[in-house]
Amino acid sequence: MPLSSDREETPEDYVPASPSGHGALRRIKDWPEGERPREKLLSRGAEVLSDAELLALILRTGDAGSKTTAVDQARLLLQEFTDLFRLARATTPELCRIAGVGPAKAAELQAVFELARRLSDQHLLPKAQFSSADAVFRRYRNRFLHHNREVFMVLMLDAKNCLIRDMRISEGSLTASIVHPREVFSAVVRESAAGVIFLHNHPSGDPSPSREDISITQRLKDGGDLLGIRVLDHIIIGHDSFASLADRGHC
Repeated sequence: MPLSSDREETPEDYVPASPSGHGALRRIKDWPEGERPREKLLSRGAEVLSDAELLALILRTGDAGSKTTAVDQARLLLQEFTDLFRLARATTPELCRIAGVGPAKAAELQAVFELARRLSDQHLLPKAQFSSADAVFRRYRNRFLHHNREVFMVLMLDAKNCLIRDMRISEGSLTASIVHPREVFSAVVRESAAGVIFLHNHPSGDPSPSREDISITQRLKDGGDLLGIRVLDHIIIGHDSFASLADRGHC
């Protein structure tokens, strides 16, 4: 399917009806001021807007062909992808299948979601301390939102379990050949880390560890023992939950 083009219509031009059902009001600029997304945000704050209204402010324009507004288009995106989580992971071709969404709008959406992910990581400065697997999950889950493949990371910690730095080791299906102790621990030794926490995601959303996950964890733990580096945990990130291999007795 060819990518649809982004048209430069006047913002908020096309709309079937206002949110309160006034069918005669066909354009957002004709809606009562208190119902327009931009005016609502400026007068009452962004938190009062729905997901669709916030997305509409990013999209700015609707689709001239189907005479829909940016709000309608935002609702269509949420309906197509179910929720913001899945929308954030959508690729450019997937986004461009939606009527009125072309490469420019797809890029704007992806830029906003990437900024959100980076903002969530801003507090992950050196010396951030991790006291539990849940704390690691809450701080890193957004890092994996847009990945459709498995990504393996290592968190390097000092003797007080404070973060020195994190590093991506590999991307792809987790196998012993991709995650090799030599590559993992060479970076850890350079940073003089006292301990490590391993992280990887399951794109399916189910964090249940596989036999391969458990096997790799054991190999990495053995490597850490030889080098005098504590392997504190291997945490598998799902959509809304996580699995700690330390809690399951594998670290």
